[in-house]
Amino acid sequence: MSVVVLFVTGVLALAMGLSLYRVLVGPTIFDRLIGIGLIGTKSVILLLLLGVIAGKLDSLVDVALSYSLITLVTTLTLAKYLERMKAPR
Repeated sequence: MSVVVLFVTGVLALAMGLSLYRVLVGPTIFDRLIGIGLIGTKSVILLLLLGVIAGKLDSLVDVALSYSLITLVTTLTLAKYLERMKAPR
């Protein structure tokens, strides 16, 4: 099982790199916002996988939940702000 978890962790890190590319090069601001949300979601999963590898899943679940809530609030706040900026007045 350890090999599978390490493989999934590597694939997840690669997917985070591709999401970072979307944030940096995305043609619109909304593509960049989606990329930020993807990086936040993948970070939570990566934290949990690292907890499984290290054998300290108990303590990292709380950190992952807190980080996911912070990511959700940040993404929603940025989306609301950008929606107001793009709306015609």
